[in-house]
Amino acid sequence: MSVSLKQMRYFVAAAEAGRIGQAAVELNVSQSAVTAAIQQLEGALGFRLLDRTALGVSVTLEGGRFLQQARDILMAVAEATRHSRVAPREVAGPLRVGVTYTVAGYFLPRHLVRFSASFPAVELELFEAPRTVVEQALRDGALDIAVLLVSNVDPGGPIGFETLTRSRRRLWMAPGHALSKLDRVGLADVARHPYVMLTVDEARATALRYWTSAGIEPDVVFRTSSVEAVRSMVAGGMGVTVLSDMVYRPWSLEGQRIETRLLEEEIPTMDVGLAWMRGAALTPAAEAFRDFLRFALTGVGNHRAEERAAASSILSMAPAS
Repeated sequence: MSVSLKQMRYFVAAAEAGRIGQAAVELNVSQSAVTAAIQQLEGALGFRLLDRTALGVSVTLEGGRFLQQARDILMAVAEATRHSRVAPREVAGPLRVGVTYTVAGYFLPRHLVRFSASFPAVELELFEAPRTVVEQALRDGALDIAVLLVSNVDPGGPIGFETLTRSRRRLWMAPGHALSKLDRVGLADVARHPYVMLTVDEARATALRYWTSAGIEPDVVFRTSSVEAVRSMVAGGMGVTVLSDMVYRPWSLEGQRIETRLLEEEIPTMDVGLAWMRGAALTPAAEAFRDFLRFALTGVGNHRAEERAAASSILSMAPAS
């Protein structure tokens, strides 16, 4: 049985959404079509990609490894098609890009490698700082464009932005943790156990918003700006946390396993997007960078209709198995 691009796209959408139904809505297809495509893909690969529960789906260990490969394949196909459809033009000059910590560490590197290969005459300059500092640099004209977590950007402010991709937040815990034995897990259940709070990139402020909205407080035993410290403490059974799939890895630095679960509550996603100064004209290099990321992420996240149509036409060229 062969593997098709459509199957990979449906799997990526389901893994990102955490629910088959939500993936079907984003893809504008039926739930049965998404389920069938993923089952066919699992049959072709010979291992299970998703664990299915009453609350949705979560990526298995093997599925997590394949997820990144599937994203890279879809991105490469989209980029190859873009080059074949768009007349090549010379884009040169400096490009000053602001990034926040999480974006720099867990999202942008693979895209930067492809962008630099596609636009070798662009002189890329990266500037990492907290969101508020990056926004000020955009206002001052010190940056051309930025890639950051857009959830806390003021929609009525001087900074314009658009979402590129959304990463679902889940409960992280050690294997065999008491919460793993429950059929359903909510924030009230999590609050009964020690909690490790990540603080980098406004993670604490974002987390407290949904905890406060639920009328519950986590039992925070440690606050840290290090994702790796959170990973090690959770894997070692010292606490649990709620973080996004984007920063999830199944193993700590010590080689201990980390498992994830969906929560009953609708926890806000972690949204990565582009930001720029409203009213300011983008340089040709900044326009190329913006369009590159939009196209590279077509089919994963919230994008314009014409980009979704382009992705559909790309993937329809591959026969479904």
